[in-house]
Amino acid sequence: MDGWNANNGGGEASGMPGVHNLPEIKSRIHRKLLGRLNLANLESVSREDATRAIRTAIQEILVDDQAALNIKERELLQVEILDEIFGLGPLEPLMKDPEVSDILVNTFKDVWIEKGGKLFPTDIRFKDDTHLMQVIDRIVSGVGRRIDDSSPMVDARLPDNSRVNAIIPPLAVDGPHMSIRRFKRDVLSDEDLMSKGAFNKAMLEVLHAVVVGRLNILISGGTGAGKTTLLNVLSSHIPGDERIVTIEDSAELQLRQPHVVRLETRPPNVEGKGEVTARALVVNSLRMRPDRIIVGEVRGAEAVDMLQAMNTGHDGSLTTLHANTPRDALNRLSTMVAMANLNLPERAVRQQIANGIQVVLQVSRLPDGSRKLMSISEVVGMEGEVITMQELFTYERQGLDEDGNVLGRFRPSGIRPKFADTLKARGVELSGALFVERAAGEGDSRDPVAARERGGW
Repeated sequence: MDGWNANNGGGEASGMPGVHNLPEIKSRIHRKLLGRLNLANLESVSREDATRAIRTAIQEILVDDQAALNIKERELLQVEILDEIFGLGPLEPLMKDPEVSDILVNTFKDVWIEKGGKLFPTDIRFKDDTHLMQVIDRIVSGVGRRIDDSSPMVDARLPDNSRVNAIIPPLAVDGPHMSIRRFKRDVLSDEDLMSKGAFNKAMLEVLHAVVVGRLNILISGGTGAGKTTLLNVLSSHIPGDERIVTIEDSAELQLRQPHVVRLETRPPNVEGKGEVTARALVVNSLRMRPDRIIVGEVRGAEAVDMLQAMNTGHDGSLTTLHANTPRDALNRLSTMVAMANLNLPERAVRQQIANGIQVVLQVSRLPDGSRKLMSISEVVGMEGEVITMQELFTYERQGLDEDGNVLGRFRPSGIRPKFADTLKARGVELSGALFVERAAGEGDSRDPVAARERGGW
């Protein structure tokens, strides 16, 4: 990957005098700067004033140090030192690139990025493990969390809502690791996803109807499949006059409605106390008069309280979980309810799921890096001990083209959903024509518009 160099393309080959000593000079100037500045006072002034003060101090130190740097090198040095103080150090250029969706730091000397759904190595490096740990500490302390030998794993978020996970020795054998899942500042709309081939128009109409009609929706998919993105898109259809309570481990949802209450779990402190679980927040949210409850992801015992909320008048709730198929999603949900240790009979648990969940959406990331809504399924009810489902739409894969891009089309099953009557009673009409096979090529991922945008979601 050209252009991703820790020194922004420096080195002796550049022909700039003295640039091969830039890292050493930067380290020396940085140490002198920390000795001169009162960082506590900088926190009490604006970012602009602090930046101006630091730039002035760096220029004075460079004069005293008599560093043999030209104008371009001096400016580069100032930018990198400011990144060390306020930002993520060597990762700042990556954070400024809107095309980078994931930053994966595999120890201080190995950094990878994801662009367009595919992974690429970079030549960005941290100085050493201590340098990387300083950046990790800055991130996690900013959201009131910690990482050390007694708590060597942490989830956090950046001010732009990017999701951060870090794990350090002794759990990480080779040194500290960090992954940053970035989210676009401009939230993608349903039209954006449709233009990128994530689903077709008929599926979009159904998605709009089930959200406005207050059906309970479960979004299932693997890591990086686009569950949170789809959840953001679906939530945009919630009317603005409804009160929404969101519950997340790390606040990522970007809802635009005016009446949103955002809740976030809290890990235990150094003494092992003060933990607030997702289950506790789900229980508390029921006392907050919500019209809708959105759980960012169910991972454990909170599933039972979420299902009870869905079964007791909180229609239109949404959540996500990790699963490979819609059927697996319901089985995992059943397992999570069992984690609550309520000793409920298996049939009772499945009955709660069948009554609480009406729609299951399965999303996947395909081999070419594109993300698609692979199926829309309806939970019909129970037959004996089994939860019955019917698939309304599916993405039918048809192979690869010469460039390795996935070919396929979205196909309706021809089955009219049972929830259509429920939606009609709530004032939402669904045309039966949406579920009928369309003309050849319509909704096909080989459509020119979709092909141009392939892999964008």
